[in-house]
This record gives sequence, structure tokens and C-alpha cells, in this order.
Amino acid sequence: MSFLTHLECALCGDRLDADRLWNLCPACSKPLLARYDLEQASRAVTREQIAGRPANLWRYQELLPVRDPRFVLCLGEGMTPLVHATRLGQAVGFDRLFIKDEGLNPTASFKARGLGVAISRAYELGVKAVSIPSAGNAAGAMSAYAALAGMEAHVFMPQDVPPLFVAECRALGAEVTLVDGLITDCGRVAAEGVRQFGRFDVSTLKEPYRIEGKKTMGYELAEQMSWTLPDVVIYPTGGGTGLIGMWKAFDEMEQLGWIGPKRPRMVTVQSEGCAPMVRAFHEGTEFAEPWQGASTIADGLRVPAAVGDFLILRALRESNGTAVAVPDDEMIPAANLIGRTQGIFVCPEGAATLAAFQHLRDQGWIADDETVILFNTGSGLKYAHLWA
Repeated sequence: MSFLTHLECALCGDRLDADRLWNLCPACSKPLLARYDLEQASRAVTREQIAGRPANLWRYQELLPVRDPRFVLCLGEGMTPLVHATRLGQAVGFDRLFIKDEGLNPTASFKARGLGVAISRAYELGVKAVSIPSAGNAAGAMSAYAALAGMEAHVFMPQDVPPLFVAECRALGAEVTLVDGLITDCGRVAAEGVRQFGRFDVSTLKEPYRIEGKKTMGYELAEQMSWTLPDVVIYPTGGGTGLIGMWKAFDEMEQLGWIGPKRPRMVTVQSEGCAPMVRAFHEGTEFAEPWQGASTIADGLRVPAAVGDFLILRALRESNGTAVAVPDDEMIPAANLIGRTQGIFVCPEGAATLAAFQHLRDQGWIADDETVILFNTGSGLKYAHLWA
């Protein structure tokens, strides 16, 4: 089923056995990446075969880490719509604008992709209890797939997250601990439970397989665009797993012979109230200093320090992309513009991509004839209080 061969440290390059449980690289404490025998995979599966498979992310099973299909936990995640936003395009004066609507995933966010694959692989490797610090959506997704596997789920969230996130996790059987602080504080509290009770940590990029679920956004983007890639991808970035995953997917697909060398310019979007990646990108540093006093209405962007900071920055620079910070007060108007033109109720993180697009258009960074993808990473329903 899978052509997974080994794990590789994203920084020092050490190779590790893929059939053992790992969190970060034991040598340098940086993220591990799953590697595949892409030459064998290219002979085993074609783009045409994939087209006839069920409409979920497991259609790319040869390029995902679960070896035994009995351990696949599927709620229908993936193959979300790629909408040609024609009425929105008319409103902003741009023809080739598309929205990849991740709000239609199970648990109403893109987090279902990463956690669906990560929990499936943990299930295959014998994990009984999982733990996550989260701003909300990742916790809901982990809770759902842990429930499907019969695992214990332990969630640690800031106490000021929207109440719907807490309700979702509890309804899905998770034990929820609310922490006075940010997601980084939640991470410290969660780590205590991991050490004390032997839970498996599925924090962003602290295990190798969430990125594998997220990379399927890149595979889908190519498939939905007839195996071509757009000129620009604008992506809201907290931990950045999705952006890193898509960049990985593009490289895999070229090695498979499914696409050519063309790559989109990748754009990271953050809030002006928490923009460590934007600051690091424009300062030209390899790593991002933690952001002090992080504050934004977009909970998924309130990530003051990202474990995969160097991977995000690497993708931006290799793609000739950029990083943009937008003010919170532009997010709800942008969400409303998407809503009244396209009928999509986007989350504030997704709305931030439209605000960033408008800034980049004003600067002349995006040309009139280019194709641009905005990623809406979740449903606005979980943020209904912002419209109350």
C-alpha cells in the first residue's frame, strides 16, 4: 500500500527507521520527514489510476505512510472543492482567482488531513493515548480520529479559545485542559503529561506524519488543475505544516513524473499581532525569533514560535515567494466579501489570504494574467462570535 522507506531529519539529514515511534530528531531536535521509494511508486501507480479512486485523501495511498489498510481511519477527509471565485474576482478586478475550501473537511478544517494520517499511523504503530496542544481546530481533528481508533485523547488549549472548539473536543470524547496562556504554554503543560503518562505527542511537526496528510493539499491542487500548478499560493501560516507539506508534495510529484519543474510562488500570511515568520523572512534569517505578546482574532495564527520555522522560510525563498502580515481589522470585511460573492463562510485565517492578496496586488507583486489560489483553512462557524 505504501512506498514509505525511512524518516529523514529536515535539518541534519540523519536517517531513522520509519517503523518505530519518533517525535523530533534525536540528534538535533528538529522535524522528521517521511521519505518514499518514488521510483517504485511511479511504476506502481499512475495519475489515471488515481482519478478513479474514492474522493478522499487516501486516493494517494502509495505516497502516505500507513502500510496496512486495516489501520486507515477515514471520515471522508480531502478532495475539497477548488472554486473558481468568479464573482469575488469581479469584485476585486482579477480573473484567475481560486479558493481551495478546506472548511468542508470533517471537523470543518484542514486539520482533519494531518491528524487523520498521523493518528492512523500512530494506531498502526500501537499508540493507545495521544496528546496535543492546540488553538482549536487541530484538537477537534485529533479527538475525532482518536475516537475512531479507540484511543485516549488529551487536549490542551488556551482558556480563551472560542467555546465551540472546547465543546467539539468534549463531544468527541477528549479530556480537555484549558491553560492560562498561548499555544506555547499549552505545549509545556502537555509535555508534562507526555513524560508522566507515556502519551504520544502529535504536536505540529513534532511527529513526522501530520505533514503527510497536509501535503495532499498539494497533490489535490495539481490534480484539480489538470496536473499543472498555479502561479501563486497564498496560505495562512501558524505552525506552517500545510505550506511545508505542499512544497514537499510538489517535489514528490515531479520525481514521480506527474508534474514538471514549475512551482508556484508561496506566500505566508500572518496577523500583524503575531507575525514571527513575516519578520524573519524580511530580515533574511534562517530561524524565527519567538513573537512576544501574540494577539489576533484568528486563533490559528496565534502561534508565536513554529518548530518548522526554517522549513517555512526555505519554501518561501526557494519559490521566490514572500510573507505578508495583515491587520485583524481587515479579516472580517474580507470574510464578508468572500461570503457575499461566493457563498463561502470562511474562517478569519482564510479571510486573511484575501486581505494579503489585495496588498500584493496593490504592490504589483501579482500580475493580471496569473493564477492565484487562496486557502480557506476552516469554517467561519467556529468563529461565529466574531460576527455577533
